[in-house]
Amino acid sequence: MTTSSETPVLDTLAAMTLDSVERCGLPPDMLILTRIAALAAMDAPAVSYLAHIDPAIQTYLTPAQMQDVLVAIAPIVGTARVMSAATHITEALGYVIAVAEGEAGLEA
Repeated sequence: MTTSSETPVLDTLAAMTLDSVERCGLPPDMLILTRIAALAAMDAPAVSYLAHIDPAIQTYLTPAQMQDVLVAIAPIVGTARVMSAATHITEALGYVIAVAEGEAGLEA
């Protein structure tokens, strides 16, 4: 099967994510917190957290809840992975803020 899309990898990842969300019975906030825990456990890069920032905002997750997830998994995944996750989450938020500021500047 071939695709005519110019972004087949991105399209595949989006389809996989949508399928996972549709099949998961967790409430949206728990789904995002679970995914953040999984990303931390895998030592995922900042870009991997980007896809979860908007859904986290939409489900009204707080920074304290995200911290709680990192605290909860720290004994399992270790200090280095938790600190790495905190750094990557901060970097991802920085990207989102920079884009929002750029868009706001274009609108002004």
